[in-house]
Amino acid sequence: MEGLGRAAPSEDTVRYRLFAPAGSEDEAALRRCAEGIVVRFAPLLAAYIWQRQPFRLRYVPPRGETPAHIGGTTLFADNVEDEWFIVYLIREITREFPGLAASIDDNDGEFLLIEAADFLPKWLNPENSDNRVFFYKGELHIIPLTETEEQECDISAASLTISQALTMLSTCSEEFLAAEPIRAAVYKRINGYPEKIQASFHRAHCYVPAGIVAVLRQRPSLVAAAVQAFYLRDPVDLRACRSFQTFPPDQRVMAVVTFTKCLYAQLVQQKFVADRRSGYTLPLPSHPQYRAYELGMKLAHGFEILCSKCSKVSPDSKRKVLSGPLWERFLSSLKQKNYFKGEIEGSTKYLELLHMAEDYFQQSVTKSESSVEMSPGDEILTLLQTTTIDLKEFEREAACLPPEDDDSWLEITPDHLEQMLKDARNESLPFSNEEEQKYDLETVAESMKAFVAKVSTYEGAEMPWSSDQSNVTFDVDSFTKALDRILGADSEELDSDDLDEEQEFDFSDEDDGDLDAENQRQDEKVSPNELIGSLKSYMNEMDRELAQTNVGKSFTTQKQGASSVNATTSQNAGPDSEAEDAKLIPVDVDMNLVANMLDSYVAQSGLPGPTSNILQSMGVYLPDNADHAVSSKGPTE
Repeated sequence: MEGLGRAAPSEDTVRYRLFAPAGSEDEAALRRCAEGIVVRFAPLLAAYIWQRQPFRLRYVPPRGETPAHIGGTTLFADNVEDEWFIVYLIREITREFPGLAASIDDNDGEFLLIEAADFLPKWLNPENSDNRVFFYKGELHIIPLTETEEQECDISAASLTISQALTMLSTCSEEFLAAEPIRAAVYKRINGYPEKIQASFHRAHCYVPAGIVAVLRQRPSLVAAAVQAFYLRDPVDLRACRSFQTFPPDQRVMAVVTFTKCLYAQLVQQKFVADRRSGYTLPLPSHPQYRAYELGMKLAHGFEILCSKCSKVSPDSKRKVLSGPLWERFLSSLKQKNYFKGEIEGSTKYLELLHMAEDYFQQSVTKSESSVEMSPGDEILTLLQTTTIDLKEFEREAACLPPEDDDSWLEITPDHLEQMLKDARNESLPFSNEEEQKYDLETVAESMKAFVAKVSTYEGAEMPWSSDQSNVTFDVDSFTKALDRILGADSEELDSDDLDEEQEFDFSDEDDGDLDAENQRQDEKVSPNELIGSLKSYMNEMDRELAQTNVGKSFTTQKQGASSVNATTSQNAGPDSEAEDAKLIPVDVDMNLVANMLDSYVAQSGLPGPTSNILQSMGVYLPDNADHAVSSKGPTE
């Protein structure tokens, strides 16, 4: 859903922009606001492990119709949870800083609207959604079209500048609050944060060189760069892993390494055999610690590849970054926010929190404000030069490591997958789980009738259910008068069946092409009774012709008692037609519909198909058919 007025971010990249109220885009004020956001959310972001790039704010000068603002882009690559975590951050920032309005999009455009596609108003489409979707004061807002814009066919007429949108939000934001179903669909994706951060981690035992243990103690986030280097390796990268100049295998220890679940899956799922010249060998697969040896070997290759690509950096480069006035203000604010949780300065826990804060500061603050920018390999080499590696201490810690996390989540059973699909389906439909368990063949017939009666356009067919719960009003008098004008004064003589027949057939004589005769027919007034009589004779003739074929045998007819209502009518038809009318038993339309639907469902053999897709989209669920118990005859008779 990308609008026409701006370029989309690159693939797997999310873009976020935070705007101050219209007329207050002062650069100094925006920079102070960015620093305030960094400090406010430092305790939350310091422990987060990003897949590729961190959440980072910088000042963006005005350009064209886009005013000055603070914002950034983050490459989330294979871990889409990074993108939704940023959505959570943006929402919380607008809640903590009420003067800011935020927009967020990716290469798909307004992906928040895609998440809530089932509940969007009909007027909203990719062409007119530009600059209309904002987080403001912690809530999702959508600025609608004006009446003039709705009537305008030109797409450009529906465009809205950011300055106009900010003005409208600041004056009457209550009017633009997104509908509750839209907000619920978006908020459901970010429910559980910030607690969800810890749930996204996976802690595993790894048999790795002691140098890697020391580096990860200082910079836990470097595990992401190492996994990516191994995951995206090429033959040139593996040349450096023949000799292992930085992380030789002779000083390996067992340690606990914290991954995200995405990083862990990328590392563990790849099959890899190390070069025999590297010295990295693995025990037999039956060895109880085989997985730890394998993970450590892969991780060591990733770290070695990173170091082989780096430039030589002086050991004090990091200290220069962490000694400026911005770092001092940042550290002071952390202490005021009780980031260190009362830990004594210099203690192990205090230093661990301090290292995470330094890591976050360098990744999220200085890279956009300072010329000093280190590659992951530079950071690793710098840390190795400034950190003392105590091998004996690491070995003592390895003797009493905490248990690693269970990785059974990597394997999804068919039942689990079915439940996941079922839950996802329920989230997109306005039906409860209790309603899903009901199985009524009448519901199948009624739902299909409603589906056929719905209006379809070039954009597709509409389902009978709607998220719009507004009340429907019906003016009986106005409807009756309109009906009289259409049918004439004798409309009271027509019953409902006659009206249906009149609407379905054209009574004009198609074979007569003479214009004068046609004008003459328009001048003549034909009573409704005459028209209906002609129609009935025409239908009777069709019935007599079809009665001589086998077409009728392909349909299920009503019970004999159900057609007794028409007995009087058949008797009045005359002695010649009595024998033929006795054979014309009405077709059971609902019965045939359900029978055909069930036959189609059985033919799917449990796979997705048109029948199940259409019915499920309307909230009608047929039971499983594992033993072919559901058929076109069994449940219906």
